[in-house]
Amino acid sequence: LDQDAVRDEKVKVLKALMPINDSNIDTSTVRGQYRKGAVGGKEVPGYLEEDGANVDSTTETFVAIRAELNNWRWSGVPFYLRTGKRLPKRHSEIVIQFRDVPHQIFPLAKSMTNYQANRLVLRLQPDDGIHLILNNKNPGPGLVRLRPTALNLSFAEAFGGRSPDAYERLLLDAIDGNNTLFVRRDEQDIAWQWVDAIQDAWQNNHITPKGYTSGTWGPSAAIALIERDGRTWNEEAGF
Repeated sequence: LDQDAVRDEKVKVLKALMPINDSNIDTSTVRGQYRKGAVGGKEVPGYLEEDGANVDSTTETFVAIRAELNNWRWSGVPFYLRTGKRLPKRHSEIVIQFRDVPHQIFPLAKSMTNYQANRLVLRLQPDDGIHLILNNKNPGPGLVRLRPTALNLSFAEAFGGRSPDAYERLLLDAIDGNNTLFVRRDEQDIAWQWVDAIQDAWQNNHITPKGYTSGTWGPSAAIALIERDGRTWNEEAGF
C-alpha cells in the first residue's frame, strides 16, 4: 500500500460522487450563516456584525450535505457531511452507523425510547480515539431492557502524550517526503468540479444561508436534512 495507491483511491471516490444540482439541491444541502450568540460562555457577534463584513453578504459559514456514491460497494448508502464556524466546540469525527439486521433478537428493542443504532465513531480531533457504541442488554432477570453503552479508546490515555495536530503532521510528513495525505492536482480538480456544481445550483435557485445562533450546531434545517432518513447527528445521541 504505497502513497500513490492511497491517493488513487481518493480520486476514485470523488469520481463516484453523484452530482448535486438543480434537481436535488433543496433535499441534499443546507447553507447556514451564524448569528450572534455565545461560545464557551462568551458573547460573540453575528457574521454580518463582524468588523469589515459586508452587511449584505450571503457567504455561508455552515454547510450540511447528503452525498451518495455511484459504485457497487456504497450504492444506496448515504453520507452526511457537516462543517461550520461558531459551533459549540472544535470537533472532527467520522461516524459509521451500522444497519439494523432483518431479525431482531429482542423484538421490542426499537420501541424503547433509548434505542439507538450501533455506531463506530472515529474521533480525529481534538481527542483522537475510537468509540464503539452498542445496544447492551441490562443484566439481570425481568423485562428485556437495552441501553446504549460506549466502549472508548482514547489515544492520549492509552499511549500517553498527545498526537500531532494537523499542521504538525503536515510538516512532519513533508520533512519525511511522505505525500500520502497531500492533495494531488487531479483530486483537487475533481473535488472542485463537484463543489462548483453545488454553488451554481444555490445561485440558480436563489438559496440563501439560513441563520443559526452562534454556539449551536447549525440551522434547524440541518437536523431536518438527516432526520428525513430517520437518523440524527452524533452529538444528539449523547456521545
